[in-house]
Amino acid sequence: MASLVSAQFTIPRTITRTSDQFTHLAQKHVSFQTHLRRGRNRVRHGGGSGFARCAMGGGAGMFTQTKPEVRRIVPEQNQLGFPRVKIVYVVLEAQYQSSLSAAVRTLNAAKQHADFEVVGYLVEELRDKETYEGFCRDLEDANIFIGSLIFVEELAEKVKTAVEKERDRMDAVLVFPSMPEVMRLNKLGSFSMSQLGQSKSPFFQLLKRKKQAGGGFADSMLKLVRTLPKVLKYLPSDKAQDARMYILSLQFWLGGSPDNLENFVKMISGSYVPALKQTKIEYTDPVLFLDTGIWHPMAPTMYDDVKEYLNWYGTRRDTNAKLKDPNSTVVGLILQRSHIVTGDDGHYAAVIMELEARGAKVIPIFSGGLDFSGPAIKYLVDPITNKPFVQSVISLTGFALVGGPARQDHPRAIEVLKKLDVPYIVALPLVFQATEEWLKSTLGLHPIQVALQVALPELDGGMEPLVFSGRDSKSGKSHALHMRVEQLCNRAIKWAELKRKTKAEKKLAITVFSFPPDKGNVGTAAYLNVFSSIFSVLKDLRADGYDVEGLPDSSEGLMEDVIHDKEAKFSSPNLNVAYRMNVREYKSLTPYYNNLEESWGKPPGNLNTDGENLVVYGKQYGNVFIGVQPTFGYEGDPMRLLFSKSASPHHGFAAYYSFVEKVFKADAVLHFGTHGSLEFMPGKQVGMSDICYPDSLIGSIPNIYYYAANNPSEATIAKRRSYANTISYLTPPAENAGLYKGLKQLGELISSYQSLKDTGRGPQIVSTIISTALQCNLDKDVDLPEEGTELSSKERDLVVGKVYSKIMEIESRLLPCGLHVIGEPPTALEAVATLVNIAALDRAEEGISSLPSIMAQTVGREIEDVYRGNDKGILADVELLKQITETSRESILAFVNKTTNSKGQVVNVAEKLSTILGFGLQEPWIQYLSKTKFIRADREKLRKLFDYLGECLKLIVADNELGALKQALEGKYVEPGPGGDPIRNPKVLPTGKNIHALDPQAIPTEAAMQSAMVVVDRLLERQKIDNGGNFPETVALVLWGTDNIKTYGESLGQVLWMIGVKPVSDGLGRVNRVEPVSLEELGRPRVDVVVNCSGVFRDLFINQMNLLDRAVKMVAELDEPIEMNFVRKHALEQAEELGTTVRDAATRIFSNASGSYSSNVNLAVENSSWDDEKQLQDMYLSRKSFAFDSDAPGVGMMEKRKVFEMALSTADATFQNLDSSEISLTDVSHYFDSDPTKLVGSLRKDGKTPSSYIADTTTANAQVRTLAETVRLDARTKLLNPKWYEGMMSSGYEGVREIEKRLTNTVGWSATSGQVDNFVYEEANTTFIKDEEMLKRLMDMNPNSFRKLVQTFLEASGRGYWETSEENLEKLRQLYSEVEDKIEGIDR
Repeated sequence: MASLVSAQFTIPRTITRTSDQFTHLAQKHVSFQTHLRRGRNRVRHGGGSGFARCAMGGGAGMFTQTKPEVRRIVPEQNQLGFPRVKIVYVVLEAQYQSSLSAAVRTLNAAKQHADFEVVGYLVEELRDKETYEGFCRDLEDANIFIGSLIFVEELAEKVKTAVEKERDRMDAVLVFPSMPEVMRLNKLGSFSMSQLGQSKSPFFQLLKRKKQAGGGFADSMLKLVRTLPKVLKYLPSDKAQDARMYILSLQFWLGGSPDNLENFVKMISGSYVPALKQTKIEYTDPVLFLDTGIWHPMAPTMYDDVKEYLNWYGTRRDTNAKLKDPNSTVVGLILQRSHIVTGDDGHYAAVIMELEARGAKVIPIFSGGLDFSGPAIKYLVDPITNKPFVQSVISLTGFALVGGPARQDHPRAIEVLKKLDVPYIVALPLVFQATEEWLKSTLGLHPIQVALQVALPELDGGMEPLVFSGRDSKSGKSHALHMRVEQLCNRAIKWAELKRKTKAEKKLAITVFSFPPDKGNVGTAAYLNVFSSIFSVLKDLRADGYDVEGLPDSSEGLMEDVIHDKEAKFSSPNLNVAYRMNVREYKSLTPYYNNLEESWGKPPGNLNTDGENLVVYGKQYGNVFIGVQPTFGYEGDPMRLLFSKSASPHHGFAAYYSFVEKVFKADAVLHFGTHGSLEFMPGKQVGMSDICYPDSLIGSIPNIYYYAANNPSEATIAKRRSYANTISYLTPPAENAGLYKGLKQLGELISSYQSLKDTGRGPQIVSTIISTALQCNLDKDVDLPEEGTELSSKERDLVVGKVYSKIMEIESRLLPCGLHVIGEPPTALEAVATLVNIAALDRAEEGISSLPSIMAQTVGREIEDVYRGNDKGILADVELLKQITETSRESILAFVNKTTNSKGQVVNVAEKLSTILGFGLQEPWIQYLSKTKFIRADREKLRKLFDYLGECLKLIVADNELGALKQALEGKYVEPGPGGDPIRNPKVLPTGKNIHALDPQAIPTEAAMQSAMVVVDRLLERQKIDNGGNFPETVALVLWGTDNIKTYGESLGQVLWMIGVKPVSDGLGRVNRVEPVSLEELGRPRVDVVVNCSGVFRDLFINQMNLLDRAVKMVAELDEPIEMNFVRKHALEQAEELGTTVRDAATRIFSNASGSYSSNVNLAVENSSWDDEKQLQDMYLSRKSFAFDSDAPGVGMMEKRKVFEMALSTADATFQNLDSSEISLTDVSHYFDSDPTKLVGSLRKDGKTPSSYIADTTTANAQVRTLAETVRLDARTKLLNPKWYEGMMSSGYEGVREIEKRLTNTVGWSATSGQVDNFVYEEANTTFIKDEEMLKRLMDMNPNSFRKLVQTFLEASGRGYWETSEENLEKLRQLYSEVEDKIEGIDR
């Protein structure tokens, strides 16, 4: 029998709100379309300026503009002379506001015993200086302080500081679950928690005992609350009674209703306020509610039994016919009990009513604690069949499933969600903003809410962070945002339908990308052979029962169908047209079309159109449509690129998604590969409104997205802005670059030198080494003596050592070979190079030593010393490192051979290992090492390492990419996993996981900070050598989202170390604070920085931008000599010139405008749509000059071009990081897109081009090279390396595009930095153009990409980046003409 816990649940207030409630807001010209149901025509999008420019103003620019005055109740003057009791409270959310206000008003109206004054603060409001001062003043005459859920460290610190001053004077201090330092403030008579967190604290002991019994901190608290008052009641001591009062207080607080809070205030005042101690104030015990249960606004009670709830549900008379259907959709909802008991449940009721109106039944469950995992299993899974009652689940709490805003238990959450096995959506109530603040903000959600309620649920596998409710700034009450609630419910039902529909009837729209827009680029995706992958997926789906009628017999046939118009010849330049949408149909299907007209004019426009209709390109096979996503639209227009801070999609783009959703009627869309444009369309950064383009475009279609496992940052943008369930795919297996042509010859010469150096032939061999090195252009990297110079034996060794070190660097560099095909994992042998690199890193946290380190110790050396000696070119160390590297490879190969069968497949590794472990020489790596000088290597360390490698090997060859897609299409839960570099973090494997990033407040970690310090010290050391012994005064550098996820914040740590500060983590391991390192400890000046954050970094790590800005400003305000603090030096100069404060002048953290990405320099270069470098530099300045201000975080990004230019003009060096072998400088266009090298030269007063450096942490031996050195290394290992380009060409069509892309990106580097050597272009021309056979292969495989390759060579020459013979240029012109004719089908 379900407990009838309380009869306080009445029929809810009606949900539909009148517009009168918003008249006070309408006067502020804020569009409140999101609250109210309305017709088809939406209000204007403000893609470009209007919307973006209305970022928050007013106040101090803080995010939370509400003021505590709306929570202040001051009693009327009474004639009865009652004492006054003042209560001050601080809470995370506002749901207690109306309940506590009602309780105090009732007490004052009763005119008994005392007058009560109350004032409340939301913790986030305390960031504002004036509000915080007001809070401190309120505490000065307060009797009682109450705090709850204070988990943000910097604010917890503020609360602690303010309350501590008044704690002893106050009559009672009550803090409910919060950070330990705030909990220690508790004081109730003799009861205190000052020892909380220490073993001798009796309260801590109790919690600890409860914790060991299972369940988290919040569960322990709840159990204590249930049992302790009964026990303590019979203990005589005051201490026990005070502890009982605390527990009763917690019961009252968690009970949250006005009655409970009224009795709570009576109990505490009567027991602890001295003026009332003699007065007998009657109070009743707390009305207890279920800790967990099922709640429905129409139900007579809360239920503790799901069967009883379902019985009640079946007998309802107020429901529509659909809800009576036993086969109707069932959606589970997860609610916070505090909203229900405080009566702040209108937004919950709205979601329930909307789902029911759409024919879906609901099971709304709640918990009083922060662990929802128990109730989820108890109420949403049938205990008899073990199958879920529901087809999808929406958490309306916004919190992680286990632990809320405090300590999370993600493994437990994942375990529970796997049992449920349905799509898990985590929707968001606005917590720190009132509705009008969110609507006006270009950032969207408050940064702290993003960290707590978007990033953390993603680690559980939560998706679709839709804002569904707002908060009234006066009453603090939640209200439904009806357009958002409709979108949320629509999408939850669509996901649920995937669970219910048969495979044969499901419709899937596969979307491929074409970037840059050119037919040779259709099917673009990072590291992926797109058409082979689609073919592999469709064959698998067909075998599984999906309707894929008419699928061709090969991936080539599939590509032919999509890329070429069937009616035309092979050489037709047109894509296949799947649908023509006339303008009338387009307007009726696309309610927001008129918002696009500002940027694109009336439909159909001039993109994706035949002049009359909008054209959708693609091909349909049964119930599967393969479509080509239209391009962004701005690529070919340099002036638009220059001036667009952001832009709207064009009509063709909108028509594509209208077709997919409303004409083809897709049950799901699969975006195929990294990445398209949908998620980068303008709108709020996180927490879309219904006038944000990604939200409008995706509509109600479930979005599944194959994303490269090594790119978690952009995958996260796709999750948050286009509601994608991102499924990771593997990057191609890496191989060592090897040596070829002259480099190979050099390797052989060096081997000869080592065996013959002491004979008379030594000098002769060195002379040949020098001339071969010159032919290979190594003189740019190695200081070679002039040919014919007499050298001593020692000098010869040094020359050979340096050349040897350089070619070993080239040979051992990892490169991904070929392109990945979904569903084809690497073989064990293909995994060897990856395992070698996994083995090359120490893993201190797991107690694992690296293989090179174990071997170096065997010969009495430390590996770091060997690395340093190798870098200096000491021949003995170069040779030792080569031996260590080769022995590592061979011992791992021996190990892999033992664990695989004849087909190269991994067999049961654990079983195989257990048979070979423990038998000494039987171990394959020992067998191999016994033949080398490393025979005495530490057996125990080796065993531990190879155990780990065995686990890694299983992960590398596992395959769930197709499996995860099928799970998503069947409406099942896709297990989450981190994205990143599998070498640094093998937990990225196996692929086929729902990619997530990391807790943004957890970086930089201690290990990342250590690595960062090493790199910064090497960078400054290198710059001193290149800069006449002087430290650089300013370094301009870039922060990338993915890099910081992969390295846990290394480049973030680099910025902190340059300016001489260290991060400080709180009790929960989160980094929200920094402190300066003394100049004595630093041992050098503080170096100024200009930080350009990528748009993705800005979206993911807004809290870290806040941290950086606070750090720079703190350093600028330190009272230190300016020759030791360049931040202060420049800020003082700039403040004087700008007529502003030092703090304001110390603005150094820049990015794009909110909702906008990249400098667009890459688009201009890729499309050859730029006139001169000045135009590119203007583009960079106009799009990248938006500053983040920690003193006004709510304003978002503010344009501060003058400050940006002044800061850049002081830069002596530019700097970027490479952190994984898969992506290097010419693999993607992002790196040169963010490079300001030539721009800084044009801004500096002396006109000097700054030095430019790249830190390479792709191996254990971290390097700082110049940009020119890195471009050369990149060219030698990829573009000019037969191993790489033949690997690419084995993928056919896509491979040619990859070769062309590398050359285009090389031109990008010439344009932004001027750091590309002439030989790179010359040798590329020799490789791809002069070789007739190669030329023919390229032209036949992908004539469109080959044309672009030829055009890029001509452009490099025309722009002055490549000096070559007229003969070469003439051949290129002739080729261009030939390939043009071939594409257009002209025979000459």
